[in-house]
Amino acid sequence: MTARTWREGLARTRRAAFGRLGLLLGFSALTPEFWQELEATLIQSDLGPRTTQALLDELRSQAHKEGLTRPEELRARLSGLLLERLPEPPPETFEPRPHVVALVGVNGSGKTTTAARLAARWQKTGARLLLAAADTYRAAAAEQLGVWGERLGIEVIRGQAGGDPGAVAYDAAQAASSRRLDGLLVDTSGRMHTRHNLMAELQKVCRVMGKVIDGAPHQVLLVLDATTGQNGLAQAKAFTQAVPLTGVVLAKLDTSARGGVGLAVAEELRLPICYVGLGEKLEDLARFDPRAYVDGLLAESAPAAG
Repeated sequence: MTARTWREGLARTRRAAFGRLGLLLGFSALTPEFWQELEATLIQSDLGPRTTQALLDELRSQAHKEGLTRPEELRARLSGLLLERLPEPPPETFEPRPHVVALVGVNGSGKTTTAARLAARWQKTGARLLLAAADTYRAAAAEQLGVWGERLGIEVIRGQAGGDPGAVAYDAAQAASSRRLDGLLVDTSGRMHTRHNLMAELQKVCRVMGKVIDGAPHQVLLVLDATTGQNGLAQAKAFTQAVPLTGVVLAKLDTSARGGVGLAVAEELRLPICYVGLGEKLEDLARFDPRAYVDGLLAESAPAAG
């Protein structure tokens, strides 16, 4: 995706939160009022108190060390500090094959759509794929994935409504292995992350696939709805304790007025953001680009964006 696409996708975030930086950078001096306003802006952007405080401490230290006196001189420093908190996403690969990816997250986060978007993205590379509808508790999820599968020409392994999600994952892993496919994408149940039995079931889904395919799942991606704000961080922490997360998909980033939750997750849990949703179309799932993300948030034209 182009820099323009990132700027457009992050337009709401800039206008509602980071766009206030444009006004702040117009301050005539680094006054106590400036620092207070900057703190409020960063917190309202869903960076969270811990990440915000760390950023402020480092910015103040740099300003003092370099003798900076004007707010606009901080833009490059802030950009650099944000980039430091965003690990580069791991390379896209189908090794070992079949490469198994489990998508986890609460209901409504966008897991099923993300599974379809990832499948469409990888299908363009010529990869032979299989989808698994392991959310057996929500009939709509299996039906939705089935519709996506038909559109893409990719088979979807499904089970009985209300049945064992582990059995679906097991069957899908066996099918992907026996057919020597390139990848398997597994959509899991997303009932509330505070329910212990859900976490136990997710652990079972991961465990049974590993019995069929060595090392599976090779990736466990947490799908976070960017509009959930700091609750997304609480979700991430809960899932981290249950399953071996390898990265984050930040869905619905284009509809969020706050874009900082990804930074908070990356900072506090050291999880890379692998993909972001920047639109409604099937192809609007972008490989995460830390530089484009930060530049999109801090674009100087942000305050005038309409």
